[in-house]
Amino acid sequence: MMDFKDKVVVVTGASSGIGAALARSFSARGAHVVAGARSMDKLEAVVASLPVRSLAVQCDVSREEDCKRLIQAGVDAFGRIDVLVNNAGISMRALFDEVDLDVLRRLMDTNFWGCVYCTKYALPYIQASRGSIVGISSVAGFHGLPGRTGYSASKYAMQGLLETVRIENLKKGVHVLIVAPGFTASNVRFAALTADGSQQGRSPREEGKMMTADEAAERIVRAIAKRKRTLLMDFDGKATRILKFWAPGWLDRLYYNHMAKEPDSPFK
Repeated sequence: MMDFKDKVVVVTGASSGIGAALARSFSARGAHVVAGARSMDKLEAVVASLPVRSLAVQCDVSREEDCKRLIQAGVDAFGRIDVLVNNAGISMRALFDEVDLDVLRRLMDTNFWGCVYCTKYALPYIQASRGSIVGISSVAGFHGLPGRTGYSASKYAMQGLLETVRIENLKKGVHVLIVAPGFTASNVRFAALTADGSQQGRSPREEGKMMTADEAAERIVRAIAKRKRTLLMDFDGKATRILKFWAPGWLDRLYYNHMAKEPDSPFK
């Protein structure tokens, strides 16, 4: 198991939600955190609360140069990168026949290309440290999620990228973990994009009944320490992987009916 003391961990989307919780969890274990996010005020507040010397770097992961600068800032400050957590992401909620295509482009730019850029520039340092690359995906990356075409597409793409990186680095000691947290109480649903690209502004689900960001972060950090391949955190994720193999048509109907029952569902 990995000991995180004095390790250097890059976390994107670290200003809130699971990203901020990951920063706290890694720092509590003695790691230096290189925290990246667009909101510098929130990011600096997170980093200021950490017990181990860490770094806040303003970063929009949809911009290649920002991702390159994030990784380089970590190397300049601490001399190495041991773990990269591709956590930054946005969601959406709209039917494909109604959604503006620019919404799908924004999803891909952040969720997929952000992972591409950060992984590309971090990989030489991860190879040198025989460290870990983590993708915070979703059950939507294992089976198409109705009303979330762009989200599912971006998470499928992320998983395909990281699985291939894992195979290419089989003899280089690089660990790759794909995480599907399930529904977690965070701001991702409040910021989810609607058909015209505006933010949803409120969650269609009861946040109080969901896993907390801190609990999700603890599970992710433990999975990295154990160098697991996949982490499915809830029953829905585990059942999806099984049913996709044995009863994919039934799973389609289950997903449709489940999403159709959401408050203000896009299914009329």
